[in-house]
Amino acid sequence: MAERSIVVDTTKSPHAKLRPIPISAVKLRDRFWQPRLADLQEVTLPTQYELLEQTGRIDNFRRVAGKVGGEFRGLYFNDSDVYKWIEAAAWSLAVQYNAKVAELINKVIPEIEAAQDEDGYLNTFFSLERKGQRWTNLRDMHELYCAGHLFQAAVAHHRVNGDERLLKVSTRFADLIDKVFGWGKKEEPDGHPEVEMALVELYRETGERRYLDLARFFVDVRGHKRIGGSPYHQDHKPFRELDEVTGHAVRALYLNAGGADLYAEIGDETLMLAMQRMWRNLTEKRIYVTGGCGARYEGEAFGRDYELPNERAYAETCAAIANILWQWRMFLLTGEARFIDVLERSLFNGALSGIGLDGRSYFYVNPLADRGRHRRQPWFECACCPPNIARLLPMVQSFLYAISDEGIFVNLYAESAATLNFKGVPITLVQRNDYPWDGEIELQVQTEKPINFALMLRIPNWCPKATVKVGGQTVDAEPGTFVTVQREWKRTDTVHLSLDMPAEFVVCHPFVEPNGGRIAIQRGPIVYCLEQVDNPEADVWCIAARTDRPLTAIPKSVANLPIIAVQGEGVAVELRHWENSLYQPLRSIATHVRPVRFTAIPYFAWANRDAGPMTVWLQRA
Repeated sequence: MAERSIVVDTTKSPHAKLRPIPISAVKLRDRFWQPRLADLQEVTLPTQYELLEQTGRIDNFRRVAGKVGGEFRGLYFNDSDVYKWIEAAAWSLAVQYNAKVAELINKVIPEIEAAQDEDGYLNTFFSLERKGQRWTNLRDMHELYCAGHLFQAAVAHHRVNGDERLLKVSTRFADLIDKVFGWGKKEEPDGHPEVEMALVELYRETGERRYLDLARFFVDVRGHKRIGGSPYHQDHKPFRELDEVTGHAVRALYLNAGGADLYAEIGDETLMLAMQRMWRNLTEKRIYVTGGCGARYEGEAFGRDYELPNERAYAETCAAIANILWQWRMFLLTGEARFIDVLERSLFNGALSGIGLDGRSYFYVNPLADRGRHRRQPWFECACCPPNIARLLPMVQSFLYAISDEGIFVNLYAESAATLNFKGVPITLVQRNDYPWDGEIELQVQTEKPINFALMLRIPNWCPKATVKVGGQTVDAEPGTFVTVQREWKRTDTVHLSLDMPAEFVVCHPFVEPNGGRIAIQRGPIVYCLEQVDNPEADVWCIAARTDRPLTAIPKSVANLPIIAVQGEGVAVELRHWENSLYQPLRSIATHVRPVRFTAIPYFAWANRDAGPMTVWLQRA
């Protein structure tokens, strides 16, 4: 059944331009993603399961079934962490079957089945002593949010294994929700969007139209101030009238993902127009250079336009993941490269920083500057981020390609082999490269018989120059687009794609106040930072980069992980001259600096070694 391991199944969606591929269609052979996916099964999923047990999250289900005593443990939405873990584990089995992971899934599902009420309701916080409080506080209590994660876990498990146990639990619960909610019934949304995209996917899996109609209801009922009218809860304005990403960042981006799923099925242009407005607001005014989303600790929220603090950046891991999920859906709807450009930035930086190189430590918050106090944790009381990053990682394989009526889109690059099907003809695409460290890419098209189709190769917007060579011809390609190679492909035709990948300085809009006169470093899709452990000559907060001197890419290792680091030249302020002084005349600064050579590492790799200052944005010498 793993050939059905499609995360967002637009195969039959009438208003989606592209069809995704199964996770199982791709076999990674690279040194960037494949080791992470191996660690996912050997380290991340087993340790997360142990923590789900230790913190009482699975016992909460056993308690409802009468298997254990005691009180409910943890936060009221702890069920969702279990569901996200199941989804992560299920998708991982589409990457590579693992008997231990499969056994763990099979230990958890019966506990969930046994906790479901006779009428189909399932939420361990409300199932016993709070049974009379069901659906009484949708603004705060996350009942539908938890249901959404259950539905997504069930769909993943069914698509990968063909096992209907969790799907039956989900459809019983969804049927109950359909009886309770709707126009003329209970007309309220959940305070935390999530169920919208889950119901669309449940509709796609079961064919039950009521689930799609229910998803549409939950999108349409939101924004009419029925749960207080706060931007935090995405209840301040109807979805079709939205023109900015605001309020709680994860909620906003999950809602947009649900809106995209709904558009794929019903084609309401007012949905698309709203999403296009919000996309421009996000990408032009409210996203970090790392692809992180959410500027404020207060409300875990987006700030105003250009409000992007560094040390106080919230940039929750879940928000970067939510952004990736939305960007992927927007790409499937349109086939436009700009959505994959944003997805790639968030994936390689803002989301990947959320999990340590050991596969078992995490960030909830991802600042762009730190004095050495922000360290990775093995778990959190609010543990939404660890299982969320776990479910994202196996999805990466499905992001590599997509299929249209004209041909095959190559979205991301990684050493791999993919077995696809275009109009009934099996095609194998073999990538040879060392992406994201190197931009030289060879793509071999293997087919048993000649077939004419278009191969659309993405040219990332970070690439200053790209060339495509095929069949003795060389074509220049424009960054931020797909270049189309239309031909009759025979047996083992090969395409050579050369993406210039210089390490270069990046500046931001002058209205981003903290970064006035500052620069960041990027090479390919990777955003870099300076960490103290690599720069013993000076405090990294005191280093100013010389932008008139070249940056050099060098091999390096961080916590035993081979990476490409970047070195450059700059000057550093002598802090001893600032002892007992908060302000000094500008004329005295020239005597307080000295030349230094600095080393920058990928942002995703920071905080895996000794604690110390870190910064993404450097002063400009």
